[in-house]
Amino acid sequence: MARRFRGESDHKVDAKGRVSIPASFRRVIEGSDPEWKEGLPPRIIIVYGGKTRSYLEGFTIEAMDEVDEKISKHPRGSAKRKAMERLYSTQAIETVVDDTGRIVLSARLREKIGLTDMARFAASGDTFEIWNPETFDAVHDDLEGDGYDPDLDPSVYLDGELD
Repeated sequence: MARRFRGESDHKVDAKGRVSIPASFRRVIEGSDPEWKEGLPPRIIIVYGGKTRSYLEGFTIEAMDEVDEKISKHPRGSAKRKAMERLYSTQAIETVVDDTGRIVLSARLREKIGLTDMARFAASGDTFEIWNPETFDAVHDDLEGDGYDPDLDPSVYLDGELD
């Protein structure tokens, strides 16, 4: 099983779009890039998606290889495969983490999710998300509408009995 991302934190975004990735996230990224070795920048894939996505999703190379494998199991030319290829290939960029632990988010990506001076990094298992902190708070405060009970300890969902 691939290493997992854990935690959340806010990081300053400078005028050029440079933002530091949490140190613990960098260890997962390095360990999940088969070509990475000391002295080389680790690679990640940033999926920005279409208009329905209000965040960026960071994939390790290994996690994206798993997605690509799943996509390739669908018939070439099928609507589902085309939709997944559009999201995970067309609406995505490969980038590297520089030697100071930062990535550069283009103006286009920052504008898409409304990033100005701060970015929230949130772990999501084998991927991580980059949000405008205010959007993150608004979306996650509204989980109750999706059948989530905010007064219940979420660990009860681990066994799947309360779906």
